[in-house]
Amino acid sequence: MNPPSGVEALEWFLLSTLEITSFEQACQFSDYYACRWIIERIHFVLKSGCEIEKRQFEHGDRLIRFLAVANVIAWRLLWQTYLNRVDSDLPCRVVMTEPEWKALYSFIHKTALLPLEVPTLGQVTAWIAQLGGFLGRKADGPPGVKVLWQGWRRLFDITQTWLIFNTS
Repeated sequence: MNPPSGVEALEWFLLSTLEITSFEQACQFSDYYACRWIIERIHFVLKSGCEIEKRQFEHGDRLIRFLAVANVIAWRLLWQTYLNRVDSDLPCRVVMTEPEWKALYSFIHKTALLPLEVPTLGQVTAWIAQLGGFLGRKADGPPGVKVLWQGWRRLFDITQTWLIFNTS
């Protein structure tokens, strides 16, 4: 629109096979196109995290059931990733069960004593990412779905063990 002085303006074209007959439609399709990154991240989790391409099912109904579960997993990871970036001060209960956050806290802090206040979404996301190999250096930026996926896989086992020793 208004490039800096001395710089030639860029003009972008979004090619589509869809018929666009109004400015409102053009804006709507542009918004759809902007969502492609999230869709690519869902496919990344399905392919890399859930290893969907490695699954060998003899029957289509088994594939459909697996896809139903895998899509929930992909959605949950993306939801936590982006919710943390928008509002990391939320209580962690928005994405975790009581046993999950308690097991995580105990494991990370090497203690059986739990805090009086529930940790924030930002804190638990960093801890889960840490379990997944995230180093959290200043230049690293916020954790992404890959380290969260790896962290959640470890947290599942940690939570199961915590439940064995903390059943009332």
